[in-house]
Amino acid sequence: MGKKQILLVNDMAGHSKVGMGAMLPVLSYLGYPTFNLPTALVSNTFDYGKFNVLDTTDYIRGTLSVWQQLGFGYDALCTGYMYSEEQVHLVADYCRQQREKGAVVFVDPVMGDGGRLYNGMTMKQVELMRQMVGVADLTFPNYTEAALLAGMAFREEGITWDEARQLLDGLRHLGARSALVTSCICEGRNSVVGYDVSTDCYFRLEYEEIPGIFHGTGDLFAAILMGKLLDGKSLRDSTRKAMDIVYQLISLNRDMPDKNRGILIEQFLPLLDE
Repeated sequence: MGKKQILLVNDMAGHSKVGMGAMLPVLSYLGYPTFNLPTALVSNTFDYGKFNVLDTTDYIRGTLSVWQQLGFGYDALCTGYMYSEEQVHLVADYCRQQREKGAVVFVDPVMGDGGRLYNGMTMKQVELMRQMVGVADLTFPNYTEAALLAGMAFREEGITWDEARQLLDGLRHLGARSALVTSCICEGRNSVVGYDVSTDCYFRLEYEEIPGIFHGTGDLFAAILMGKLLDGKSLRDSTRKAMDIVYQLISLNRDMPDKNRGILIEQFLPLLDE
């Protein structure tokens, strides 16, 4: 059999390697036929201060109708940034339909970081993202997003291992089968914590942080993680591999002058062979 077919449901930026622009090269390089359903067309990352956004809700509604008529289907779906409430309902329903046919659903609940929601996001988006997490075989929010989703307080100083497991359980109670929480401080160490339903085990993986904000690294992490998982690797091993490769990418690009545009991933794709 050939490689599994993947559908990415996320925003597409024109000038920045974030969202689908970061994920597509990785998954294509790994050999996966990768298709896309953009939730918004964005001129560039918002941190430039000026931007233009096109809402693609009408396009999604029409496209999903056409795809269903044509009988298109996917082995895996990964959802990210959602622009409107209707998009959440449309995409969540589509994920459920595909899941009933055997697809694996990954949900990256893009909402915030650093203890706060992104600009323009409200608690309404949090509630909508809870619906998306409810259809996930695996969800992988960062610590800020996980705390919002689970209704737990954000603690800048970090959390204990018991609190990390409570956080993961909160995501599972929303409906996610397996879960990761990235970018958290657990037991005083930078960590990714996880729960794997296939083994009924919790785990914690430590990493060294490179100071600075690097746009698109979460999307790169997601793409590498998915690629390894769909190739049959365990959740723990796939997570470790994705963490290590993203660390290398950040290290190689730590001195680039314009971090808002993200890492130009194409020239670094051979790192995925390691």
